[in-house]
Amino acid sequence: MSYFKTWQNKIEDTTDPNAYNDFVQDYYLKEQNAYDQILQNGSATVSGKANELADKLGFGDDMIIFTGFLDGIQTSLNTNLELEDIEDETEVVLDIDFEKLFWNMQDAKADWLYNLESWDNVLSADKRSDITRKYKESQIVRVEKIGRNDPCPCGSGKKYKQCCAKKQGAIS
Repeated sequence: MSYFKTWQNKIEDTTDPNAYNDFVQDYYLKEQNAYDQILQNGSATVSGKANELADKLGFGDDMIIFTGFLDGIQTSLNTNLELEDIEDETEVVLDIDFEKLFWNMQDAKADWLYNLESWDNVLSADKRSDITRKYKESQIVRVEKIGRNDPCPCGSGKKYKQCCAKKQGAIS
């Protein structure tokens, strides 16, 4: 079984909550350390053989958790990885888009990652606050208000005030 399939099985297996929580906490700690190293380095491209890269980023010989890390960073890369094909000797190139990575960390609500001090090495505080502002704006839901004399959205053909507005008690 590939590392990626094993990763998927472990992350979906919640039969033993204590083992699952230990596994996830171990992943989060190693993930945070790996991102910290990448950000401190400041280079947008990190490459090497999978097992060497895992060791370099602090995963040691835990290729399953390293593959989980690759699964998480996948959406922030300029070129996609074939995660199912990752083996120890596979050449891995991480061409990271740091702005997209910061956005995705916001989206994942991973404050332990997007609040790392090492972000100063790759994105200015102004740029990070700009990305945060744009992210928050994208999460605001705006609902168009239905006017009293507009056609009812239920499709009856009646005016809203003569149909659903009365049913909902919006008009007395």
